[in-house]
Amino acid sequence: MPTNSFRKIRTASLLMALALPFAALADVPKHISPSDVFELRTVADPQISPDGKQVAYIVNFADIRTDTRFSNLWLVNFDGTGNRPITSGNYHDTTPRWSPDGSRLAFISDRDGSTQIYQRWMDSGQTARMTNLPDAPSGITWSPDGHSLAFFSLVEEAPRKLGNLPSPPAGAKWADRAKVIDKLIYRFDQVGYLKPGYSQVFVVSSEGRTPRQISTGKFNHGGAGLGGGAAISWAPDSKSFVLSANRNQDSEYDPLNTDVHEFSVADGTMKTLTSRKGPDNAPIISPDGTRIAYLGFDDRHQGYQVTHLYVMFRDGSNSRQIAQELDRDVTSPHWAPDGRGVYFLYADQGDTKLGYAPLDGKVRTIAAHMGSGLSSYGGGDAISIAKNGRFAITFNSTADPGDVGVGTLEGAGLTKVTRVNQDLLAQRRVGAVEEIWWESSKDKRKLQGWIIKPPDFNPAKKYPLILEIHGGPFANYGDRFDFEKQVFAARGYVVFYSNPRGSTSYGGEFGNLIHLSYPGDDFFDLNSGVDAVIAKGYVDPSNLFVTGGSGGGVLTCWMVGNTTRFKAAASLYPVINWYSWIGTADIGPRMSKYWFAGAPWDNAENLANYEKRSLLSVVNKVTTPTMVMTGEEDYRTPISEAEQYYAALKMNKIDAVLVRIPGEPHGLSRRPSHHLAKVSYIFDWFDQHHVGDRAH
Repeated sequence: MPTNSFRKIRTASLLMALALPFAALADVPKHISPSDVFELRTVADPQISPDGKQVAYIVNFADIRTDTRFSNLWLVNFDGTGNRPITSGNYHDTTPRWSPDGSRLAFISDRDGSTQIYQRWMDSGQTARMTNLPDAPSGITWSPDGHSLAFFSLVEEAPRKLGNLPSPPAGAKWADRAKVIDKLIYRFDQVGYLKPGYSQVFVVSSEGRTPRQISTGKFNHGGAGLGGGAAISWAPDSKSFVLSANRNQDSEYDPLNTDVHEFSVADGTMKTLTSRKGPDNAPIISPDGTRIAYLGFDDRHQGYQVTHLYVMFRDGSNSRQIAQELDRDVTSPHWAPDGRGVYFLYADQGDTKLGYAPLDGKVRTIAAHMGSGLSSYGGGDAISIAKNGRFAITFNSTADPGDVGVGTLEGAGLTKVTRVNQDLLAQRRVGAVEEIWWESSKDKRKLQGWIIKPPDFNPAKKYPLILEIHGGPFANYGDRFDFEKQVFAARGYVVFYSNPRGSTSYGGEFGNLIHLSYPGDDFFDLNSGVDAVIAKGYVDPSNLFVTGGSGGGVLTCWMVGNTTRFKAAASLYPVINWYSWIGTADIGPRMSKYWFAGAPWDNAENLANYEKRSLLSVVNKVTTPTMVMTGEEDYRTPISEAEQYYAALKMNKIDAVLVRIPGEPHGLSRRPSHHLAKVSYIFDWFDQHHVGDRAH
């Protein structure tokens, strides 16, 4: 054998030997890391075709080059075959809606530079733009005859005029003019400063002609969280539709007092069908057009009020509550195809479920573990039902952000028809999640929580613990996938999260244990939960940490103001001073009569209650190193709240840092890189205050 050939063989053998370990390493799953925020995808809004043969759905994704979140539409057959994209590209494609005959799909997109309504012919794949609106549409809904679509859009009006200012001379550049604001709610989180005007209902021909405005008046009909139920339900004859809106003269000051209204498409005449004090939302007309199902409650000005399911005749008479035995919030009502009952979603002990309520009879559960997203808060739960009883939903688990599932209303079980994160999760090891129950030291009340263990968990070791507290406060955590908590677990922390008193999905009495007393006894629930996790034997009690966002940020500050057991804290977008919050937050003015007994200036008793519940009332007791983090465009818990707390800590010479995230609203996840930074800052802050050495 020639020498050069021998050298080639030896070199090739050496390269193969070197490659083998790397190939083997490539097969070993890694742990989830903050940068996976650019890899994880979520599904949303599955819409089953009228014949039940196909499901259109949304895939949400993040683009690493533009640091922006986008969404496209996909299509999958009921049997799971033929999964393919309908749209592609870095656009925001949302709200897929089938025409009644299933031949077309309407959707909303910004692919031509502004957000408009589009229509796709499913046989040819041709797509046409249907509108040229100055403001984005929302809530598109087909008429049963397929000739029209109804939707919401803002109708702008001129702002209130003050002064008679001259125009700048030709060629001159003057500063931007001042904004004149005269509304109680003038900015909204995730939206920004609101344009003057009102959200109205429009109808546009399916042939794409000029939209025609149906509703009128200085009232919001859906949109930006400012109106009533942002959904339109057509009558079977396509001559009218119903929706929920607050059209009361005092609507700005009494936002929950919505009613169900029916509008004539021909001339816009309106009939109001409900009149109680409280919300009447999400109305849907039965298949035969004789009844309306809707959601609501009698407003008692409590912090938490359970949303119930009602049915009434089409003219608004004979309203009655169904599913009365269910002490849980009802959402997303859908009439059964035969009109004999209503399907709906509800959360029970941190698990979102699909229920069915016959018009006369007991509630039964059809499916569980519904939802899709990157947080154990839940969300992304959705359902659509075909005429033949087939349905499509989103469902997830603690190990998977979620997929589209299908089933039949008569059958048992669900079939997963998408696997949007299959390739990524095959290369990642997630921490195991364990449910835990314990008793509160306050009143022996039983409480529920969950523990995430590090992926390489060894029960013989002692791990640092992160107590992660949910916000709301009227919300719930559950056995759902949570990206941030999995990142903390991958960093080597045991993560404990729970539903203390005030959480939803446990009934009205439990939710209102914090009415007019938040923060308060939730401290005992959370502290007892930490004790219960430590009792399992694998947590190092000298390395305890606490964090939470929004209401969880409030309780983080409350915890360190009432105990010194935590080595460090990270309070994210908290409310610190309730007095200042009601005047600066987007929803603050509306909350004074629900979370308090009125405004602080009403009387001395109210003022004392605001001060007692302020986190500044316990800041002198804080010795825990604390990081405070808020987005600079957060209008739900404005950054001035975090600044107050940070200043107080520094004045008391506490180890503290203030993190300001530019361009971010509430939640700190508008930009994927900011979401990445959020979790990285938290665990690095905790790492810096860990007692003793440990490997990361």
